[in-house]
Amino acid sequence: GLLFVRRSTVTFALATLFGGIILFVSGLNWMDPEINPLVPVLKSPWLMFHVAVIVAAYGFFGISCLIGLTNLVMTSIAGKKNTELLKTRVKELTIVNEMSLWVGLALMTIGTFLGAVWANESWGRYWGWDPKETWALITMVVYAVVVHLHLVRRWYSDWLFNLCSVVAFSSVLMTFFGVNYFLSGMHSYGQNDNVHGIFTYLYIAGAVVIVLGVLSRIGFNKTKEKENG
Repeated sequence: GLLFVRRSTVTFALATLFGGIILFVSGLNWMDPEINPLVPVLKSPWLMFHVAVIVAAYGFFGISCLIGLTNLVMTSIAGKKNTELLKTRVKELTIVNEMSLWVGLALMTIGTFLGAVWANESWGRYWGWDPKETWALITMVVYAVVVHLHLVRRWYSDWLFNLCSVVAFSSVLMTFFGVNYFLSGMHSYGQNDNVHGIFTYLYIAGAVVIVLGVLSRIGFNKTKEKENG
């Protein structure tokens, strides 16, 4: 948020909101608050480097997701009034969104390579297709596709880019939370019996994104019709 505040104060506000969301999630009752001894693999200096870089990437992806949601909301109402003003705001935030995605993708790539070095130090191999490693790769590929959408000019639009930046965040959630709690592997550190309550939040979030995607598409089409008419 501090990196983008001079270019966009809205982004700084969204970053503050994102910090609050993280604190909210960390306090949910299905999280295990008990402090336990670290497993041997976590007693490594590579933990700081790898996790710090990866979580920084998640931060940029989270900001991108919130910017995408904001743009979709503005696009949904752009066909009613203040069309030009909202269109300008969407364009500005889309630029910041793309900048955030590029930084996040770079950090994600670096963090994944650092994780490979850590894996070699811990288990004697750089890559083993463990669920966490696989989903980290999937996240990299997903965001690489999103940031290169502009190369497909036939389909590309600000609406599609912002929608994809929101949907792509689901891969981050799966990598960060899903693998730890739902899959078995060497990175499954947080399994407990209360985690299944998260599905309610996922269903609600998915429904909100679908409805917002449809409404924003309608608003986007209306804006294009006004421009062409």
